[in-house]
Amino acid sequence: MDWIPNFLLPFFYAVTMIVAVMTIAGYSVLAERKVSGWIQHRVGPNRTALPIVGSIPIIGPFLTKLGIFQPLADGLKFLFKEDIMPGHVRKGYYFAAPIIALVPALTTMVVLPFGQYVDADGVTQPLVLANVDIGILFILAVSSLGVYGIVLAGWSANSKYPFLGGIRSSAQMVSYELAMGLSILPVFMWAAAPGADYGLSLYGVVRSQDGLWLGIWQPISAMIFLIAVFAESNRLPFDMAESETDLVGGFHTEYGSFKFGLFFVAEYAHIVIGSAVFVLLFMGGWNFLPFVASPWPDGVIGAVLSVLWFLFKIFAMIFFFIWVRWTLPRFRYDQVMRLGWNILLPLAVGNLIFNALLIAIHDRL
Repeated sequence: MDWIPNFLLPFFYAVTMIVAVMTIAGYSVLAERKVSGWIQHRVGPNRTALPIVGSIPIIGPFLTKLGIFQPLADGLKFLFKEDIMPGHVRKGYYFAAPIIALVPALTTMVVLPFGQYVDADGVTQPLVLANVDIGILFILAVSSLGVYGIVLAGWSANSKYPFLGGIRSSAQMVSYELAMGLSILPVFMWAAAPGADYGLSLYGVVRSQDGLWLGIWQPISAMIFLIAVFAESNRLPFDMAESETDLVGGFHTEYGSFKFGLFFVAEYAHIVIGSAVFVLLFMGGWNFLPFVASPWPDGVIGAVLSVLWFLFKIFAMIFFFIWVRWTLPRFRYDQVMRLGWNILLPLAVGNLIFNALLIAIHDRL
């Protein structure tokens, strides 16, 4: 019966994580539409209802006005819509592009700790599918593969506007990936410094923030990483790959129905994962508040509370993503490149050197 804990339990945990991330991504779309309606003094989705639930006198109309069932309606629409195949596309790559865009976002979550469990003996264990020391390297390496889906979508469409969108996305990824990698190096340098010894795992970084979040005393790293996450997920004001005003729809112009839905979900899955990584690195993970020790009790109750608090922080970050999108205008392409190469990259290098000198001075004392 060893195959039950060795295979079935990890499989169950993986499926649960995928369902959770896909659900959050789906309802992030609803949050996008409701928050944008709130910012623009509109109502947002308030008509979709299930026949069974909608007939309940009080609960049904209330849930309908909140738009709770809208993601279900949107998903079914994408699933059952007619799938039109343009005759001029490169078919193999055309079909592979949406899958390649979605899979990296779902793969990176295996190394994300989302809570902790303290057993009766006081031993703390992270709630994570794979607790590896190189978790952040795995995330950076795998998440960067998502741009291949965008590039393939632009190239396989065999059309000039999608092709320009794919080229823009690849150039944007190269421009901001360097600054993103350099911005998180000081975080792990301090976590693994002599006297700290928390290691290089994401769980160790969260443990190092019990009482003091890294975003407070590493604000430059947090700012660079956050801007780079916006650019990596192609969100406004960095949505150069889509840019409807000059590229029609960008890389997914020739896509419709379920394949377009995969691109849509992939974008929001990247937002969810990016928000989770930012919370782990700079907002204390599941730790309570800055300068306050975590009050979570031992056992299952404490584990559940840590997970819920971690999810609350992720939802706050998703709201911030939506707020920025409907507040700031889109940058010009030359402004995006200038920000990545002339501002963020030198700032990240200077921040890395400064923190390396601080660690060296600290070790001497």
